[in-house]
Amino acid sequence: MQKMTIGTVLFDQAKGAAVVTLVEETGDRVLPIFIGLWEGTAIFREINRAPSQRPVLHDLFYNVLLGLQTRLEKIVVDAMSDNTYYAQLHFKQDDTCLIADARPSDAIALALRFQAPIYVAQAVLDATSKQGEFTMTQEAENLSTTSEDVQTWLENIRPEDFADPQ
Repeated sequence: MQKMTIGTVLFDQAKGAAVVTLVEETGDRVLPIFIGLWEGTAIFREINRAPSQRPVLHDLFYNVLLGLQTRLEKIVVDAMSDNTYYAQLHFKQDDTCLIADARPSDAIALALRFQAPIYVAQAVLDATSKQGEFTMTQEAENLSTTSEDVQTWLENIRPEDFADPQ
């Protein structure tokens, strides 16, 4: 497993999607994960410690876990199938370890909330590298959205921006 950090969270409002990049702590590989706008917004808010006006699901789950005296120890993006990533949440309650499956976007949002480490299985990084090598240099060259752009977008977001396009 490789320890990762959050690189960027980018939004594409036209496509109704976001991308979060995980960056190797001791390397230069980048793992881009395409996620929904809501999940991207939750991750972006957590990175910037900007609370939402009303609690979102990640806030609720965090508070319930704290009430149950359960701590998120780490998350692991452990598998990939058909360009879909899978993750596991590793919890600890007293002396009991619990593992639960999760979408990577939810796992990342909770990891940020708990300040828990993020890991990616070596097999996932290797499989992603075979599909097309991503590095921090390439990511920086392709990056056209700044944090100011994202902040402006978040400040101007409206409910109709998330309406079903059908």
